Amino acid sequence: MASSTQTRSAPPRAAKIPHSTTHHGVTIEDDYAWLRDPGYPQVEDAKVLAHLEAENAWFESRMAPQAETIEALFREMRARIKEADKSVPQKDGDWLYWIEFEEGAEYKKWWRRPVGAPDDGSADELILDEVALAGDRDYFSLGAISVSRSGKLLAYSYDDNGSERYTVRIKDLGTGELLADEIPGTLSSLVWVAGDKALVYSLANEQWRTDNARLHWLGKPLTDDVELYHEDDEGFRVGSSLSANETWLLIGSSDHETSEIRMVPASDPLAEPVVVRARKKGVEYDVDIWDGEGRAPMVFVHANDTHENFRLATAPLDRPGDWTTLIEGSDDFYLTGFDLFRDFYVVEGRVRGLDRIEVRYYDEPGWIEPIEFPEASYSAGLGDNPEFAMDTLRVSYQSMVSPATVYDYDVAARTLETLKVQEIPSGYDASLYVTERLEVTARDGTAIPVSVMMRKDRKPGGPLYLYGYGAYGISIDPGFSTTRLSLVDRGFAYAIAHIRGGDDMGRAWYKAGKLDKRTNTFNDFVDVARALVARGDTSEGKIAIAGGSAGGELMGAVVNSDPELFGAVVAHVPFVDVLATMLDATLPLTPGEWPEWGNPIEDAEAFALIRSYSPYDNVRAQAYPPLMVTAGLNDPRVTYWEPAKWVARLRELKTDDNELILKTNMGAGHGGKSGRFESLKETAEEFAFILWQLGVPFAR
Repeated sequence: MASSTQTRSAPPRAAKIPHSTTHHGVTIEDDYAWLRDPGYPQVEDAKVLAHLEAENAWFESRMAPQAETIEALFREMRARIKEADKSVPQKDGDWLYWIEFEEGAEYKKWWRRPVGAPDDGSADELILDEVALAGDRDYFSLGAISVSRSGKLLAYSYDDNGSERYTVRIKDLGTGELLADEIPGTLSSLVWVAGDKALVYSLANEQWRTDNARLHWLGKPLTDDVELYHEDDEGFRVGSSLSANETWLLIGSSDHETSEIRMVPASDPLAEPVVVRARKKGVEYDVDIWDGEGRAPMVFVHANDTHENFRLATAPLDRPGDWTTLIEGSDDFYLTGFDLFRDFYVVEGRVRGLDRIEVRYYDEPGWIEPIEFPEASYSAGLGDNPEFAMDTLRVSYQSMVSPATVYDYDVAARTLETLKVQEIPSGYDASLYVTERLEVTARDGTAIPVSVMMRKDRKPGGPLYLYGYGAYGISIDPGFSTTRLSLVDRGFAYAIAHIRGGDDMGRAWYKAGKLDKRTNTFNDFVDVARALVARGDTSEGKIAIAGGSAGGELMGAVVNSDPELFGAVVAHVPFVDVLATMLDATLPLTPGEWPEWGNPIEDAEAFALIRSYSPYDNVRAQAYPPLMVTAGLNDPRVTYWEPAKWVARLRELKTDDNELILKTNMGAGHGGKSGRFESLKETAEEFAFILWQLGVPFAR
């Protein structure tokens, strides 16, 4: 019988029940497969729940002696947050909009006031109160939020259990009343069309995939909703948006390497959609539409069809698939996106891994106006710029030592005006810290960038916190963090390894860490750690590492390959049962993930490769570093049983007495607990674990 045992002096031990599957002539034994509740996504099996609760009890018992440190870290982190804070108001139509946190509040409030009204609170209008919506729920997450073009209606969606299935409600901003319309089970943006008479949204199907775009007429029953588009490829996801001029509805469908977009007049959403260009495997593109005064409308296309770092092209509106290059693809400039405005357009990208924002003009294709920033290493991008006709751009900026800053960029004057700098109430002196960008040579000769931050008075060879992700073409930018200071001020260096698998250095960087090149990601991370040891920044056993989701897979891979390097490991919702998950097409993410990892069902080589690095399948009898693992019972991205099975197998096979603790959030999903302070408590737990395991004394 599947069961778990626990005494005061021993951790839970999951029962072993023989289970095997055979693929490509290879039999895979999995004695912990029973931890997957057969009724998933409902998790009600008493034996499964009992084991997870036993693991939680063990976690609490092992962390109990750290309670004082956790509380002190939490207070320290909270003291760096300006609790009563608000964003810089931004004009959108006849209104100025902003969000605000009140003292002690976990969640935001959304406000507006008429343009030109006095800034004394007399004309302020509360349009959405997340605090009230969250109430006393254990979990709350606002999904989409969208004000109608008239400014009279507000559509929003929320999730109250972490399952990422959102319920849509619509509020009359004139009366404050909710309309009767209610749409459960969504996973999408909310797009106003047909003169604010209808919303476009997407439902999550039983496998948590958005294979549709649907139209809901306000005041009509959901049974009258119209499916505007249905995607038959189970690996593709559907999403909708409006063009910059808000005259076209854009319905996109894509997986990790291929996309296809349809255009529909926003005023007539039931019109026959126009396909911009039919999908072609490996070609990704996104579009927007511009119509300047007296000018014929043009389709702008951001595509990787001629260069992996993307080009920008244009096409006539009546021939949207006839693309003419406007900006050539480049090995040096990774073109990540663009935004259209009435009088100019903005191109965003990266040069040698650093963000670049360029203002360009429709009538002067050769003119490039980059926005200049003051530091050599930073993270910058366009902020909220909701209007088509703008003469200043809202821009966000930060670095590892510079707090988040909001600017207005005057396009004509080419000047930055500082509107807001992140305040740290407990104090912060940037002059005490230093940041640098290193290049580490990986084992295959590739130069891997590393961003490092530390105090100027840090002694060489001390503890180091190394973070990595390396998947899905997601870059990890060298941004600012107030929580990070709780380690850095105690002698840690904080490093980000910009490893292959992300797109930090361009699209080729991403491709060099996926599919048959996946192991580059793991090797890069280990090589960065060893290089930092060789430089004298730290030493073996003094390195704490952390990663979540695909970054948790990274943690699992490197502790299998090089366990002696690390003194503490934190794996959040780790994607560690890679082979079994990619072999199960019924799971929510699997078909859409095959372009990222490979399809081991049909491809024997993909099966062999994934089996060779899948962390769960490669746990062996050896010493492992101390491990803290987290999971979410309602997590639709990395199912709870992946970390639970991994911990069970580690407990069975590891030869050391180092800590191994698992915490499953029983009422949350992929992102852990909600609320700005509740999430801080989890960070405080992580840092307390690291300080404990590395033997770093907690000094206030």
